[in-house]
Amino acid sequence: MRKLAVAVALSAMALLALAFTGSAAAATTGGCHLQGNASFSPGLNSSSKPFSYSFGGQLSSCQSSTAGTPASGSVEAGRVYTDATGEQFQEPVSTGTGGCANSTTSGTAIVTWADGTATVVQYTTTGAAAAVHLSGKVVPSVTLQAINPQPGQPTSTTISTTRFAGATALGGLTFQPPDPTACNTPTGVTAAAIDGVIGLNG
Repeated sequence: MRKLAVAVALSAMALLALAFTGSAAAATTGGCHLQGNASFSPGLNSSSKPFSYSFGGQLSSCQSSTAGTPASGSVEAGRVYTDATGEQFQEPVSTGTGGCANSTTSGTAIVTWADGTATVVQYTTTGAAAAVHLSGKVVPSVTLQAINPQPGQPTSTTISTTRFAGATALGGLTFQPPDPTACNTPTGVTAAAIDGVIGLNG
């Protein structure tokens, strides 16, 4: 597990370098360090099965070929979004199939940059033990459904991409559960820390 985590960390650095070099025609290239947490239901164990999950984290040390790009932000998927009025909306819940040994997932992540701009990313992942490879694309928008709207409140809200439109995403991540031996229990791993690098190119 530790050797695999080191290998994926090195792969993440290579992915970030790739994101920066990109193609000469790319409008922007860049990447960020991602650190956060994920929650799984049901928990992941040695059995392969469908599951859903949510995650959230902070983006830091961001660099870009485009001047004025924020150096930090936050990203989340499958969580509850609260707008400026305090109303709550459900983000699309990410889903997957697999267990601790390997998995495939898909979802929609919302990035909120430090300057208030946003990027919506549709992504897929493939995982082998602690190592997770992410790929995806920036999409124009995502619509969230309201949670228990009151009379007069909107029943949905749409978050639109206002930064990095049309870009592709690439990432190398490690998932680190607080107790890896939970993979051998019926309950399984219900939470894990996320660490790695996400790059955007396009």
